[in-house]
Parts: sequence; C-alpha cells; structure tokens
Amino acid sequence: MSDSTAAQPSVLDTAAQNAQLWTSSIFDEATRAEAQALLEKGGDDLIEPFYKDLDFGTGGMRGIMGVGTNRINPYTLGTATTGLVNYAKEFYGRTDLKAAIAYDSRNNSKAFARKVAEVLSANGVHTYLFEELRPTPELSFAVRELGCDFGIVLTASHNPKEYNGYKVYWNDGGQLVPPHDSAVIAKVRATKFEDINWNANEALIETVGEAVDSKYIDTVVAQSLNNDGKEDLKVVFTALHGTSIVSVPPALEASGFTNVHIVEEQATPDGNFPTVASPNPEEGAALAMGIEQAEASGADIVIGCDPDTDRVGIAVNDSSGKMQLLNGNDTAALLVHYVLSQAVANNAVPENPFTAATVVTTDLIAKISERYNIPCFRCLTGFKWIADIINNKPKMNFMVGGEESYGYLIGDAVRDKDAVASAVMIAEMAAYAKAQGRTVLDQLEAIHREFGQYQERLISITKKGRSGAQEIADMMTALRNNPPKTLAGSPVVVAIDHANSTQTDLRTGATTSTELPASNVLQFITEAGDKVSARPSGTEPKIKFYFSVCTTTGESHAATKAELEQKIDTFIEELSL
Repeated sequence: MSDSTAAQPSVLDTAAQNAQLWTSSIFDEATRAEAQALLEKGGDDLIEPFYKDLDFGTGGMRGIMGVGTNRINPYTLGTATTGLVNYAKEFYGRTDLKAAIAYDSRNNSKAFARKVAEVLSANGVHTYLFEELRPTPELSFAVRELGCDFGIVLTASHNPKEYNGYKVYWNDGGQLVPPHDSAVIAKVRATKFEDINWNANEALIETVGEAVDSKYIDTVVAQSLNNDGKEDLKVVFTALHGTSIVSVPPALEASGFTNVHIVEEQATPDGNFPTVASPNPEEGAALAMGIEQAEASGADIVIGCDPDTDRVGIAVNDSSGKMQLLNGNDTAALLVHYVLSQAVANNAVPENPFTAATVVTTDLIAKISERYNIPCFRCLTGFKWIADIINNKPKMNFMVGGEESYGYLIGDAVRDKDAVASAVMIAEMAAYAKAQGRTVLDQLEAIHREFGQYQERLISITKKGRSGAQEIADMMTALRNNPPKTLAGSPVVVAIDHANSTQTDLRTGATTSTELPASNVLQFITEAGDKVSARPSGTEPKIKFYFSVCTTTGESHAATKAELEQKIDTFIEELSL
C-alpha cells in the first residue's frame, strides 16, 4: 500500500465497498472478474476506478474506459441513460420520447452507442441510431431535424485514446444547461445499477444515415457567402484518424472546392490515433503531417479536425512556402470578420443579428462586431452557453461566434461548435483572400491594424487523479485569496470572480454583477487592457490559464507580435506558472 493510501484509509474503504458491489450478479462475468482482481490489488489500482462516481462536467460525462464507478463502461453509461430518460419523462410529462445517437471513431464508441440505444429502447424511447460514425455537430442538427426530445454522442472529443465520453443534447440541439444539467445529474445519482433495463426493444431502434447527411451538408453549403477563388485554393485536409473524414471532404466538394488533398496516413478512423501523440488540433504537433504535405506540395492551407469533428485547427502559407499555425483566437477573428464583412457587402445581414463569444475568447470578436453595428454577447466558457444564448433570443438571429479552443459556429442550424461548417467557411475565407491577392496572414494583419493587435496564449497544467483534483482546487483558492496586484508593471484594476458572478473595480471598490451563471473562473484585467483568466477544465484533469494582451501595431507586425509574446512570458513568470 502506498503512503498516500495509508494516509487516507477512508478513501480506500469507499473504493473497496464500491468494488465489492461489482463482484455481484448484477454485473457480467468479465466485469466481476476484473473488479475482483482490482480488489485483490488494492492501493491506487483500486482507488482510482472506484473512489467516486463519474459525474457530468461542462461537456457531459467523460473519463477513462474500464471497470469501475469512475470509469466509462456499459454500466456507468446505463445508469446515465436511465437517469436521463427518467428526467425527460418527468420534464416532458409523457412517455413517447424520441432520441438520436451518434458516435465517433474512438475505441468502443460504436459498441457503447449500441448499448445506450438498447437501454433507451428498453425504456420505450424511439431511438434514431446513426448507422456509422458521424460528427458531433450532425447529431446536434439531427436532434432538431428529427424532432427529438434529446440526443447523445459517444465521444471524448480530443482527449487521449484511453478516454471516452457521453454528451447529452436537449431538444434545441444544444448541450445540457441549467436547470436540465443538475436535474439529470440528480436522476443519475438516484439510479442504481440494478435499475438498468437491458431488454432492448428492437422495433424502437431506427437506423439513420444518408438522408440526414444530405440535409446537413445542404445546410453547410447554403451558408456560402462568396465563390471567389474556390477552385484555385489548394487545401490539405487531415482527419487525425477521426470522424471528420466522412463529412468534411464531401462538404468541401459540395461547396465548390476541387483542389483538396487528404493526408492519407491519418484518413482511416482509428481510436488508437497511431500517428499523433494527441488528436487535438489545439496542439501544433497534431497538424505536423499535414504541414509537411502542404509545404511539399505548395498548398495554401492545412485544415485538421479533432475526433468528433467539433474543433478545427489551421495552418496557412506565409507566402514563402512555409506553413504557419494559427491559434483559435486568430482563426475566430478571421472567421467573424469574413462572415460579417461579406454579409454586409452582400446585403445579407438578417434582422436583429448578433454574434457571441466566451469570456476567455479574444476581444476582437466584440470589436469587429461593433464595427458592423452588431451586438456581441459574452457567455461562460463552453459552447453550450453560446447555444443557450441562441435559444433564449428567439427574436434575434445568430450569425457567427466562437471560442478560443478552436470551436466556431456559423448560423443556428447547429447548436454546438461545428468543425464541418467552420472548415468550409475558413476555406472560403482563405479562397477569397487569395482571389484578392492577399494571404490569410495579410488579412490577419489588416484586422490587427484596424482593431488593435491582440496576442493570446493558453497554458494548461495537467494534474491527474484524486490528488491532482485537490491540487487544482488549491491553486484556484490561492489565486482567489492572493490575486496579483500588478502584471508586467501595469496595475490590476478589475477582478472578476465568476464563482459568485461579481466584477470588482479595484480602484473604487465598486462591485457589479456579471449577469452570468456561477462558474469557477477568475479573471484579472490590467490598466493596460491586458487580461489573465484561470479556470479548471470541466472535461480534463487540467487547470487552464488564458492570457490576452494587446497594443497598437507598430511599423512591423511581426515585431509587435514578438513584443506581445514577451509580455505574456512576463505574466507567466510573475504568476510562477
């Protein structure tokens, strides 16, 4: 037994008690055997899978696959599904419910999706199950298209290969938000493993596929704002072994892009993600193979998506033949500027338009929106909050929005970040720039010179396991109790604590409401207009620090960028990160 285990025998006792149940007849023979083996091992091997129940976070339920209450497996998925159905029947006041299920390329996703469909059907829910893997945004689309009461995607998004997960969508096509999220959690917690009904009603499981695909792609194509340069743009696309291979190339082709080249080594869906350390386009290394192919072939842009196709990362030609990665904030600014400027030029701005961005996303989105007299609404981190804004403003029309974590949305046919539609619109933006004799980087510089040059950076600190969760909590407590007084020589003048929805002007002491739901996020704004944000991830064992600095672009855009990067380095050093 390890020292940590010896120091906390109560945790071990809880884990052992939970594991003992898994050796009972409620569970299948293989599960019982594995639970017994973990009981015999003891220590952390037993604690980590069994010390707690896996819970819903900002993106639903996500965790390591395996036996245990703190793992993703048919039984934890079964209780989640049973609890969800029980809540839905209670909320809607009827039993004739409809649901849609999609899944990505991760190991076990297809089998998990089938198990979830069986539990739904056993509970009398008419279930539309996609025939093969499909992007998460298509599930969001399908929920509304098929008139479903809720939807489920089996995915762990961009997490490492040992993870899987379970995202729940409500009837508006958006992920669960209050009051539904806490209410579902309560029902799930009240559900015992013996409550799961595994007796599938096959008559209630309906396979769907091409008909929904066609309508979804048609919606993506219809969003086009300009056809200039599409045939001339050379695109390299990588699916990173994920689901995007089934939708992004067809969407690009249907939208008029004829010069698209697939990174074949990463085209086959594979939950082991054999060619990348992480299938996350937020990490530059994920696009390395695409960049190599693009530089060898003289391509204009590299586009890559995460396994469930809600995030998209890009690299663009710097006109010297080298590809330069863009961060999520840069891409968001380019995308928002393109959509709004083209809509204005085409007299295609809808009545009562708006954009949206999260509180940790670049302020450029708001500045660009203001330039076109379009309000920009801010929300908490997580795309479900953008969907919530759309749902709560039925008399207004959402145009475009995004978040720094490589998630963007155009229009409201989908109510989650949509890498299929975003990939197509990003390609269209790049094609238009090329047709005008500019590179994407030229366009970004022009935006910076007009609206201010912003530089952002994200630092994620991983703290795994039970002890890691406590370390993250301690870091937030320390920052809350001892906030920075200055950053890079500039006084901190505003402190925002989203945990109690307050914004405090440190110069006057005046406190106002953020008018946002409570969330464990801290933000500090300096007199110079720079911003540092801190939040624990809701889906990964990480604490994230977001840095945003800005200035007026000098004679050299590159030199100004270097100055801003140095400023962020100073922030990181001062915060001892």
